[in-house]
Amino acid sequence: MLHVKVRLALFFAVLVSAFVLTGCGHSEDEWQAAQRDIAKLKADLDASNKRHTDDEQKYADAQQQIEDLKAKLKDLGVGLSKSEEEKAKLRTAMAEYQARLKQLDDMKARFRDLKARLDKLTGAGLNVLIRHNKMVIQLPGDVLFDSGKDSLKPEGKKILKQVADIIKSDTTLSQRDFQVAGHTDKEFYAGQFIDNWGLSLMRARTVLTFLIAPDKGADARGIPTGGELSPAHFSAVGYGQMDPAAGSIDMQTREEEQKNRRVELVLQPDVAEMLNLKELTGG
Repeated sequence: MLHVKVRLALFFAVLVSAFVLTGCGHSEDEWQAAQRDIAKLKADLDASNKRHTDDEQKYADAQQQIEDLKAKLKDLGVGLSKSEEEKAKLRTAMAEYQARLKQLDDMKARFRDLKARLDKLTGAGLNVLIRHNKMVIQLPGDVLFDSGKDSLKPEGKKILKQVADIIKSDTTLSQRDFQVAGHTDKEFYAGQFIDNWGLSLMRARTVLTFLIAPDKGADARGIPTGGELSPAHFSAVGYGQMDPAAGSIDMQTREEEQKNRRVELVLQPDVAEMLNLKELTGG
């Protein structure tokens, strides 16, 4: 701004000089020289004014850029804050996932331990497997019962006594819930228990009754009297022919029918233990 004022002062000084020169009778050449000086000074003044205007515009543009930059920095700060929040949520989710994974690993370890305990029964000719995602002890029906009957055979009582002894002697197993499930083959039944459902349910009830009956020792023939398990941990159900272990409900070979005549002791999982158990047996 001071530079412009100086230019203006010079301009007026030259202008005054020109008037003075004209008044003093100087020559035409001197007058023309003075005019050129005035023109030059005017051009310089216009150029200075333009530069000043340009500088003011640049200053305004710079101010706007600063404001824009401040806004961007503010937005960036908010974005970083959100990013940190998302990372915190991700860390929390990961910690929860790892905790759940450990819980599942612990469950699998417990089931492997349970299966190892129940596998002792395979020595008695019983089958321990996973069916419908539950651990099952399969007892062959032909060993337990005569055809169409619900009374336990002596050999059946001996097998059930072995099952009861293993469960009773194991603190973990003795506190678990079991369901005794009766099954039949597809052959039509119309005897004392009306139909296959009735027969399978009565057989399940007979097995349950023996398992929870007091153990009074063996009788004169060496036949056990009961398993003395806690009745609070047992229930009974009959499936009839509707849940075949082999073949289908309508089509079964003789060998498949024999597999389907069975009673199962089903280990009932807790709600927290509802996971895929097939991998425990590799199937």
